[in-house]
Amino acid sequence: MLQIQDIKISKLINPVVTTGTFDGLHLGHQKVIYETINIAKEKGATPVILTFWPHPRYVLQKGNFSLINTFDEKSKLFKQLGLNNVYYQEFTKEFSQLSSEEYVKKILVDKIGLKTLVIGYDHQFGKEREGGFETLEKLSKKYNFELIKVSAFDFDTTTVSSTKIRNSIENGELDIANSYLGYNYFIAGKVVSGFNMGKKIGFPTANIEPGDKLKLLPKDGVYAVYIEINNKMYGGMLNIGYRPTFIEQPKTKTIEVNIFDFSENIYDKLITVYFVKRIRDELKLNSVNELISLMKNDENDSRKILQNEPLILKPLI
Repeated sequence: MLQIQDIKISKLINPVVTTGTFDGLHLGHQKVIYETINIAKEKGATPVILTFWPHPRYVLQKGNFSLINTFDEKSKLFKQLGLNNVYYQEFTKEFSQLSSEEYVKKILVDKIGLKTLVIGYDHQFGKEREGGFETLEKLSKKYNFELIKVSAFDFDTTTVSSTKIRNSIENGELDIANSYLGYNYFIAGKVVSGFNMGKKIGFPTANIEPGDKLKLLPKDGVYAVYIEINNKMYGGMLNIGYRPTFIEQPKTKTIEVNIFDFSENIYDKLITVYFVKRIRDELKLNSVNELISLMKNDENDSRKILQNEPLILKPLI
């Protein structure tokens, strides 16, 4: 995968470019990318993705913000789609001051050699997001590139967007979020040491530390999940929250996953958890025995839910 930090690259031959932040790489994004690939095939050209990191909203400090995908997760999704020409423009406050025309001229035309630009229906760009489709129409004539707009992707009459996906994840509605994403929402992170209470009550857990502090966590509660370890999938159940039954422990939020039919030591290893369905709220119980009984029910429910393989992006190329 190619990566830009300061745009020191040579022009590409006949590139068909699409550009955006692509947080989530949801079905709407995939539709634009799919069209970009098909147009490039028709033209015998090279499909190119230009994206940004860090996320512009984080750099510009526009309200509370969390990431659907960390940098590593985003890179993994592009790889799963089979995309080879993916460029990351470092997004800084200085870069954000480029006007829409400066961005098109200096980055897309001069640095990449833009010949065809494919954009989503609501694409905005440049300083204060001043540029839209009408701006690009004028610039396409001035700088001699073809402009193609892709319509929105609608799922059950609802237009897919990163905002709707964030809301669904925050509300614990992972089935809705997954339907918009086209894959199971996931968290990739390192297994770290915890309080070891799970092991003592017969449900050993791996404590996960996400790869980025801005990673969006689903609503507190218990979830049926798949866990990917060393390219192998396992079923499991996961709790996000504060373990209220164990009143003597520090009240810090943890992400703990019990992996079914698994007993290996995976401390310090990187694993990926794919969310399938929320089972229940986190509850404060009167005793550990009540918790054990409830967790047995959670395991039974999770095993029933986890009948199919996790939904993972398939290559577009």
